[in-house]
Amino acid sequence: MAKVVAKKKEKTPKKKQTLGMKILTVLFSVVSIFYIAPVFFVVMNSFKNNGAISSRFFEFPNHDSFIGFQSYIKGMLYGGDPFWKTIVWSFFITIGGVFLILICTSMCAWYVQRSNSIVCKIIYYFCIFSMVVPFQMVMFTLSKTADTLDLNTPWGILIIYLGFGAGLAVFMFSGFVKSIPIEIEEAADVDGAGPLRTFFGVVLPIMKPTFISVAILETMWIWNDYLLPYLILDKSYKTIPIHIQYLNGSYGHTDTSAIMSLIVLSIVPIVIFYFACQKYIIEGVVAGAVKG
Repeated sequence: MAKVVAKKKEKTPKKKQTLGMKILTVLFSVVSIFYIAPVFFVVMNSFKNNGAISSRFFEFPNHDSFIGFQSYIKGMLYGGDPFWKTIVWSFFITIGGVFLILICTSMCAWYVQRSNSIVCKIIYYFCIFSMVVPFQMVMFTLSKTADTLDLNTPWGILIIYLGFGAGLAVFMFSGFVKSIPIEIEEAADVDGAGPLRTFFGVVLPIMKPTFISVAILETMWIWNDYLLPYLILDKSYKTIPIHIQYLNGSYGHTDTSAIMSLIVLSIVPIVIFYFACQKYIIEGVVAGAVKG
């Protein structure tokens, strides 16, 4: 009898845990609907005409409102410039900016954490401080400086993105470098490896989780950024967010259907990239938070 009671007591916590997990599953499923709903409505309305969007936003397209891919074609042809040039500039700025941030900040974080000099500590705290300063405080000065130094080009703006993205990247990389045993680098040094060979051959492969996490965060930021390219870039260079903005309120008219279609096109690449790398996000963030 005592054994039966003991077994029942052992099973009770499992039932409570299972019930709790079910409640959390339902709760987070409901929350996820609120996040997915805006994207769903954007995709749905991209196939409707402007009148149907303004009067019947939440209704599915029917034979009166459905226009197929006309809004996609209209949005891509708007403004005179080919849409493929806009896509090329967006990819160039995003890939180039993320590449510079990853390489420069990972090397900076590694050197700062392995050096005990006061200068390195000052550099580290300056990077942390840059995360606190709002962009609105420096945007007008930055725009003037970029024009003066001829940084208002797609390759010049990469340097500006490096400056703005360095704070978070150095912070995350520094946290991960603290968890790397120094003995691994000392062994590489004994084998005759120099600093560059030690970093790229030993340290960088170990930093892979944080490397990918920073890449995802910086890619989502630069790809969707509107304000910085709008202030810095010459008007002959347009990224996708700038191209979309030109459809809003041009000559007193807003082509909502075309805006929806281009938003969908801008979402697709970043969603694919995110789903391909999402498993590394939590792993990299947690690893970057380790204290040495």
